[in-house]
Amino acid sequence: MSLYKIDDVAKECGLTKRTIRYYEEIGVMPSPQRTDGGTRLYTREDIDYLKKVVRAKEVLGFSLQELHTYVATADALNEQRFDYQQTTEVRERIEKLTKMETTLNDQLQLIEQKLQSIHAVQEELEELRERVQNGIRRLEGHENDT
Repeated sequence: MSLYKIDDVAKECGLTKRTIRYYEEIGVMPSPQRTDGGTRLYTREDIDYLKKVVRAKEVLGFSLQELHTYVATADALNEQRFDYQQTTEVRERIEKLTKMETTLNDQLQLIEQKLQSIHAVQEELEELRERVQNGIRRLEGHENDT
């Protein structure tokens, strides 16, 4: 298993070392293993996890609080998937899948809330653009009268 230092992780994920340490401090990212000297060592799984965090923050525009909730929900889903794979009894598998569905619904609700906010901003901008266009037409009409 390959281990990576924070410089390598920062470069690959497009983050600063300070941001990675901060994400660890506030619980957005789990603490990596460390050498006896305290140097952080990251696995490929840690890097992939951090990339998901970055994508959620950049693409979805999550605040740190929203990001923390999103990550916690994603972690819960991964645990539920593992539990499901370990179960063979049909009734128990149905229960596990139902729990996974609830977790997925929670995650989708987070995204839906973000989309509603984006649509509200979009509507405001479209209304402003319409008012600007009306102002231009009104002034052009006034200019033609003179």
